[in-house]
Amino acid sequence: MPMRLVKRHNPQHRSPRQPRRMPARSTACSGCSALYGIFEYADGAVAHTAASRMLRQDHPQSMRSLVRMFGLPGFWTAVGELGSAIRTGEPSANRALPGGIWGYLTENPEASRIFGEAMTAKAHGHIAGIVQVYDFSGLNVIADIGGGRGHLIQAIVSATPTAAGVLFDQPHVVKEAAAVASDRLHVIGGDFFNDPLPVADAYILMEVIHDWDDSASQKILRAVRRAARPHAKLLLIEALLPNESAPNWPTTLDIVMLTIGGRQRTLREYSELLRESAFVMTRDIDTHSGISIIEATAN
Repeated sequence: MPMRLVKRHNPQHRSPRQPRRMPARSTACSGCSALYGIFEYADGAVAHTAASRMLRQDHPQSMRSLVRMFGLPGFWTAVGELGSAIRTGEPSANRALPGGIWGYLTENPEASRIFGEAMTAKAHGHIAGIVQVYDFSGLNVIADIGGGRGHLIQAIVSATPTAAGVLFDQPHVVKEAAAVASDRLHVIGGDFFNDPLPVADAYILMEVIHDWDDSASQKILRAVRRAARPHAKLLLIEALLPNESAPNWPTTLDIVMLTIGGRQRTLREYSELLRESAFVMTRDIDTHSGISIIEATAN
């Protein structure tokens, strides 16, 4: 059965270092979690670790929403059809859910809310690294395409007094982000497959392209190219697939992306995708937060 997370401080004022004795029905789950370092577990007693604390809502780098997202019924249903994706190459979510994963989120507001919170939480772990390693000062208008609730573009505009920002995402997404709008940050709702994108000096797509196969990714990138000013910058912010085969997060994520129709890519694969979309890759920058900035220029 699911394990109930236990707070260190409880009505009995248990010492923060003292493990919590768990009921028998929870020991199997907690023991399994302990194997992966999520909890400390011994003799039926469970205590927090650095990893388990990140499942708390009040942790500054909380991953609670991301874990909840992976546990959504639609995601579990898609993963249950993973075998079909491996056999056919087609996203298993398209087989398991009407409209695929994006249709599922559009039709289920609560799932969409959890998904948005998960993306926000994940972004918070990367934003400080992005702003620290990339100089946005020479850019006048920066458009965050598929930018969700706008946390990244807000941070960039805040750190770059000479720049204005544009947040572009689906109408139901930006509706939740309306409060971030200001005289330096505009919020626009639309579909990057069908609607014109804003004109800008730089475009950011943070973990957007990995959601799509090569054909759909090229459509998105070409839409950016059509809107871009001459010599505009494009920043793809993605977790790069390493060349080695050792266990790592991007490789694990690549399996998840297979269920929804996306894929993780190597730097070389991103470079080729950009070239085919009339961009030239100029450099890649490690943010030291598990994600890289792939910079390109409109050709």
